[in-house]
Amino acid sequence: MVARVNTVAFRGIDTLEIDVQVHIANTMPGVFIVGLPAKAVDESKDRVRSALASLGLAFPPQRITVNLAPADVIKEGSHYDLPIALGILAAMGVLSQEDLSGFCALGELALDGRLTAVAGVLPAAIGASARGRGIICPAASCPEAAWAGQVEVLAPVDLMALINHFKGTQILTPPSSELAIDAPHYPDLVDIKGQESAKRAIEVAAAGGHNLLMMGPPGAGKSMLAARLPGILPPLEASEALEVSMVQSIAGILTEGRISRRRPFRDPHHSSSMPALVGGGVQARPGEVSLAHRGVLFLDELAEFPRAVLDSLRQSIETGKAVVSRANHRFTYPARFQLIAAMNPCRCGHIGDPGRACARAPRCGQDYQSKLSGPLLDRFDLLIEVPPVSAADLSLPPPAEGSAAVAQRVAEARDRQTHRLRSLGVEPPGPRSNAETDGTVLETVAAPDEAGRKLLTASAEHLRLTARGYHRVLRVARTIADLEAAETVRRCHVAEALAYRGSRMA
Repeated sequence: MVARVNTVAFRGIDTLEIDVQVHIANTMPGVFIVGLPAKAVDESKDRVRSALASLGLAFPPQRITVNLAPADVIKEGSHYDLPIALGILAAMGVLSQEDLSGFCALGELALDGRLTAVAGVLPAAIGASARGRGIICPAASCPEAAWAGQVEVLAPVDLMALINHFKGTQILTPPSSELAIDAPHYPDLVDIKGQESAKRAIEVAAAGGHNLLMMGPPGAGKSMLAARLPGILPPLEASEALEVSMVQSIAGILTEGRISRRRPFRDPHHSSSMPALVGGGVQARPGEVSLAHRGVLFLDELAEFPRAVLDSLRQSIETGKAVVSRANHRFTYPARFQLIAAMNPCRCGHIGDPGRACARAPRCGQDYQSKLSGPLLDRFDLLIEVPPVSAADLSLPPPAEGSAAVAQRVAEARDRQTHRLRSLGVEPPGPRSNAETDGTVLETVAAPDEAGRKLLTASAEHLRLTARGYHRVLRVARTIADLEAAETVRRCHVAEALAYRGSRMA
């Protein structure tokens, strides 16, 4: 007799069904796991042996063969512990094969039989629900499994509780889905004195989901401005929160299985490697671009990142996906993020400042800025210079308008974009903001009036804008019009959008 238990392997945020087959034969004793198990999977036999021993059950003195099918797919992760243990128990006659056939199981076993939380329970539960199965997972992961919808969830604390449930001597209570309690406190724009033009650029970027590059000397407030962006962004919609949580579940950072409506904000260090930023590594985990999905990716000291790492972002910015390729398989993670970056104008940071003359100017700035490729710069919708803050600005009282007022305008502008796209028949997974709008939809919603069109055409030739740059100006102009509740993109909106590409780096 061959006992079978269903589990999954992860391919990005998608799942692949894995059939765990267990056979016990009257030959030389031993436990053998086949089907391309990775090191953590091969070690499962020792964890399962100790867990069963803690329950008073011993492996039979026979040959136990565990096959993970399909056999040509590499199996990685500790979540195979539970399905292997259940398969062995079914093969020993402790559990009924019929009871296990309607479930997908995943979980890591401690040596005393307790079940430890594992990554990927949310996408596994969604996949199980789509296939008409229930899911068995550790109790620590049950809140995220409950978000899969109409799916039966068994979430025992330990292996004995699960055995007792199937034996009818104990009932496992169904879990409830939980929302994370988001901390209401964000850094407030009221803390920043001066920099009114930069605050306006942050507002425009937030309202349309646009990419923004800030360049200025050290201490000008670039990082402070970026840190206050989450406080003016609208919360995630329900479908967006589920997308974000699936990535976080795969990465193992979904805290206590609670889903949050807060937009991600990721700020990796400039020493980050390419796999850390775009995804990869031994188990092809999601990178920072995917962890920032539907949120903000902030790259401080942009020019200090390796050029190859920065150029690897270009595909994700355009497609909204991060593709990690291996010899035998290909992983795709969502990566629809808003890129906010900051950098100094040169290595010393004070080029152009007469009070702090640079001995290598202007070559210092040219060499430093040349670390960024033209195609990468072309993918920023707004490029602004952040000047140093004067002592007179610092002595002024705090500004009257804070993040709450700006967030209200941003939310109203986002609502206008959503209603306009829906009136054109555009529904998710289509564009959700002006930054994502493209093609004929962009030409329809962002067509400027005659004066605006003439200005844009003349300026595009003068600034030598690429086709991508031309369309990005249109998107920004549409966002500026949305902030003013204007139905039509006018010349003043185009002029302001062009000004955001008029820096010396444009």
